[in-house]
Amino acid sequence: MGQAFRMDAPFGGWGAKIMIIGIAGGTGSGKTTVVRKILESLEESTVAVIPQDSYYNDQSHLPLDVRKKTNFDHPDAFEWSLLSKHIAELKAGRAIEQPTYSYLTCTRLEDTVHVEPKEVIIVEGIMALYDKNIRDQMDLKIFVDAAPDERLLRVIVRDIAERGHPLEMLIDKYRNVLKPMHDEFIEPTKQYADIIIPNGGNNVQAIEMMRMYITAAVKERKNRVGK
Repeated sequence: MGQAFRMDAPFGGWGAKIMIIGIAGGTGSGKTTVVRKILESLEESTVAVIPQDSYYNDQSHLPLDVRKKTNFDHPDAFEWSLLSKHIAELKAGRAIEQPTYSYLTCTRLEDTVHVEPKEVIIVEGIMALYDKNIRDQMDLKIFVDAAPDERLLRVIVRDIAERGHPLEMLIDKYRNVLKPMHDEFIEPTKQYADIIIPNGGNNVQAIEMMRMYITAAVKERKNRVGK
């Protein structure tokens, strides 16, 4: 039986009012389930989610045929400096205009999402723990882990149902893009995690322990700041 939950984060040392939580993990690992469980355990008015996917580079200056060749699983696809700046702004208590991204045009849209600073800010994405400047701003770093075959099955089920992708295309994408990018850039970020959740969204016990931990941490921060 594998380890159900690993937690290395200290409870103390969080002097700021706003808590930044990073949640990383491979495509199909169960990150969305973990984020949903955290949201369920906190009051809606106290938490905001910043999807890393919103910070893909603006490619409006490139032809569409070039944009469609973008490798969205490579670190170079993200505008790290803007994400880092926005996290810093939120942590300082200032609102941001979060970009929005279209996979149809493979570039950023003109519309933005206004995000007010909340008590808990969740930064979620496959490489949420990749950039050191962003990691250093996080109070808690979580890696959602899952076996490769399980992640592949989830991707296949999701992309066939939601996007109508043929099975052959998905298998080819996994072999040539998802797996090599995961092994090179995503899996190594596990070393930076304070909490590792094996078996992804299926690990009910680990997710419940994590929820209790975060809820208690938020309460402790409130009490400390209020003194």
